[in-house]
Amino acid sequence: MPLILLIVALVGLRYFEVWKFAELSWWYIIGLMVLAFLWFEFIEKMLGLDKKKEHNEDAKRRKARVKQTFDK
Repeated sequence: MPLILLIVALVGLRYFEVWKFAELSWWYIIGLMVLAFLWFEFIEKMLGLDKKKEHNEDAKRRKARVKQTFDK
């Protein structure tokens, strides 16, 4: 997610020609976009990070459900 925020910030700064970002080539920003695409489509799935996030969310829901049931 920080990569996406960085891309959005760079696009905004480059578009509005702020400070030294006015001289920044669009190819660097496009390169970061390609890197983000590759990360979220292939690398994250290869490393299993997408499943890990889902399992953590499921575990949190289970704990909340058990706590709610036994706290009555």
